[in-house]
Amino acid sequence: MASVLIDSIQKNYGVTSVLRGVSLSIADGEFLTLLGPSGCGKSTLLRILAGLEVQDAGSVTIGERVVDGLRPKRRDVAMVFQSYALYPHMTVASNIALPLRMRKLSAVRRLPLLGRLLPGTTQVAGEIDEEVTRTAKSLGIGHLLVRKPGQLSGGQRQRVAVGRAMVRNPAIFLMDEPLSNLDAKLRVQMRAEIKELHQGLGVTFVYVTHDQAEAMTLSDRVAVMIDGELLQVAPPQDIYADPDDRRVAEFIGSPKINMLDGVVRERGLIDVAGATLTIETDARPGAALTLGIRPEAFHLADHGGQGSLTGSVRMIEHMGSDLFVHLDLAGIDHPLIVRLLAERAPYITPGQTLHVGVRPDRVLLFARDGRRLRRDAESDWTSVTPFREVAR
Repeated sequence: MASVLIDSIQKNYGVTSVLRGVSLSIADGEFLTLLGPSGCGKSTLLRILAGLEVQDAGSVTIGERVVDGLRPKRRDVAMVFQSYALYPHMTVASNIALPLRMRKLSAVRRLPLLGRLLPGTTQVAGEIDEEVTRTAKSLGIGHLLVRKPGQLSGGQRQRVAVGRAMVRNPAIFLMDEPLSNLDAKLRVQMRAEIKELHQGLGVTFVYVTHDQAEAMTLSDRVAVMIDGELLQVAPPQDIYADPDDRRVAEFIGSPKINMLDGVVRERGLIDVAGATLTIETDARPGAALTLGIRPEAFHLADHGGQGSLTGSVRMIEHMGSDLFVHLDLAGIDHPLIVRLLAERAPYITPGQTLHVGVRPDRVLLFARDGRRLRRDAESDWTSVTPFREVAR
């Protein structure tokens, strides 16, 4: 096992800046997910960790070693790719065994005919076969060892790729969107298997995805990246409930968080969408803020007025136990999305006027430039500074 320290990594492709001074520390045995939209630089950062890309500035430390300049095979990492990267002409057993054969057998011993005649080759080959069989059984693919990748389903091929990484006993597992080629049902199953794999091995996992469900269910911590910047690193529940930046709040959550522009009327009162909400704030009267409100932070109110919003029902989405109600509010060019219990469905119809209250403790306040506003120890409202994790 090993910890990882990423210090001020920069990467440019021509005039395009892909990584902008990314710094991050990953604890020994931690499961950390790099989460962000396509093109944010997360896969590039993972490839720099693996040694497949070279950064323009900054350094990478794995364990106690600075690995800048080291070839991938000397970094003691194993990478699982989105495309599986299996050899189509080789059996499952041969694909899994390949790292062991490269490590334990010399080039001469790997020769098909001559290698078998050399002393000790048969014993080492037997040990490799045992390790391959043991790993395949642990992944539920022991019965597939004689098949080739073209005869396997997507989930089975993914397990083969994971098995090939496992036999190396790496200090760090690097996974680049490993589930993106699978259907929805199989992704859920494989998420559980990857979580169990991490718990069983106890080694450091660095996982890349654009799927927030994967990040939130798998990770000890999530690192949110957008436009080459690392915006926040925190446990999943904090990323969702306590984001540092408007971009983080809008990226996390489905449906998206509601963002409403408001103006402070006086201490504790904010005018928004034709209503006045009671929300604790020390911002000066007239200050312009943006309110972030998750769909589940609303509740039905008996009437309009202070503390509630009033709108016309545009659309209703039935989601089993819940329903999402889309409300048109006066002066707002996008619908407000409210999450309610499905038992309310018979009483809500399109075109109906609906009043919804807001839980004040669930409202997030942002400055108009996107920075989160929080109350500090002296009870003054301050903006959160851009994220930069201090090296541990």
